[in-house]
Amino acid sequence: MKIGIIGGGTAGLIASLILKKSCEKLNIEIIRSDKLGIIGVGEGSENTWNDFMSFVGIDPQDLIKNTDATFKFGVMFENWTKKPYFHSVDDNLLNIQNSYGYMIKNKYSFADMTVPFLWNNKVGTKSYPNQYHFNTFKLNTFLSNIAKSRGIKITNDEIKKVNTVENKIKSLVGEKKKYSFDFYIDCTGFKRLLISSLGAKWISYSKYLCMNSAIAFPTKDTDEYNPYTLARAMSAGWMWRIPTFGRWGNGYIFNDKYITETQAKKECEKYLGHSITIAKKIKFNPGRLDKSWINNCCALGLSSNFMEPMEASSIGTSIKQSFMLAEDILQYNDATINFYNKRLQIIVENIRDFIVLHYLCNKKDSVFWKDKPFKIPDTLQKYLDIWKVRMPNKNDFQENKLLFYQSNFILILHGIGLISNKQLKHLLYPSNISTDIKHLLFFYGTTPVVSHKNYLKQIKLKSI
Repeated sequence: MKIGIIGGGTAGLIASLILKKSCEKLNIEIIRSDKLGIIGVGEGSENTWNDFMSFVGIDPQDLIKNTDATFKFGVMFENWTKKPYFHSVDDNLLNIQNSYGYMIKNKYSFADMTVPFLWNNKVGTKSYPNQYHFNTFKLNTFLSNIAKSRGIKITNDEIKKVNTVENKIKSLVGEKKKYSFDFYIDCTGFKRLLISSLGAKWISYSKYLCMNSAIAFPTKDTDEYNPYTLARAMSAGWMWRIPTFGRWGNGYIFNDKYITETQAKKECEKYLGHSITIAKKIKFNPGRLDKSWINNCCALGLSSNFMEPMEASSIGTSIKQSFMLAEDILQYNDATINFYNKRLQIIVENIRDFIVLHYLCNKKDSVFWKDKPFKIPDTLQKYLDIWKVRMPNKNDFQENKLLFYQSNFILILHGIGLISNKQLKHLLYPSNISTDIKHLLFFYGTTPVVSHKNYLKQIKLKSI
């Protein structure tokens, strides 16, 4: 089977490696143009990344050495509430999802579990996290080299025309030559070049997700790196700060009805205390395709859906989509295609609802935060009403390929004040949770910790 992946960004490379690992006999070619840039805004992953690396056989140390990666144990939310709160994406911490009530009742704080890593910019030496920050451009080179080493062909060309017959793609016309495949994967980003030729329509989520613009900019290296992503609330949105080895990736995502790009730049400069140079300006319409898979074409990554950079969901969705596609790509029919599209809709709506949840904080210090120009999706409101009288439980998240589950929602709900300590005290937890907590506290309390930056230096110098 010949598969053509059009677009060689992160999504296309992830798809190629997962599909090749799933079936070595697949003949995969990536067609991308050197003239087209990489979006390169998000520089962080979420908790599917280790699944991807483990499946395709990528060593964490190789990732760190080649992509300027840093450790990520979660997201620190600053200025959203009176006190910062933390959303952990670390597997060890997520495993205590039912322990929150026990911790509150017994006067543990969640910070107790993460002090060595978060507050002192230290990292443990016993194991690697399940998340990373990385330089997107170096990640692209790194994954490209792996793809080539595994027999995946990468061709430099720009597709100019899509030929279709009976609502199927027959061939592609590039600047250099014509291409024909059995199956086509659209990773052309916001262009959606292939899937749009088959009639796919964009379903906007702008009434729920009100962000529509972003500026991205690098800043200089610093003495130490946070082992987490910083998400700081700003006057008309929020700013991200992501450390990579040698530089920081930053950006401000906002609603352009409340602030201009120039004003956003000045606000960032005021917060940072120095001037910045904008590297990229992005306009977007959050949402998803009505159908990401049509006949012999499937859209992945930004071609398929995009919410906003919050919680690094784009890479995670690409990984989920690629694994789902690998299950059915060798043999498919209308039923498997419909099933794929329905599952993807559930996944995307889960991401949408989780992102909206962050904005329900009681922040009112600017016109934007007073207005909060968005609606709460019915799918989220239904559970918000339920969670007023009981805690989120596993039965609320039954789809097994979601990005965000009970533990994730509890951490945000508690962080923004929609779940109180009093409620958490009544959270049901297993009888053995006391022992589990003690073991976890022992682990974090006894794990040797070192400077985050120095530990990365050691890895890059091959001294450990």
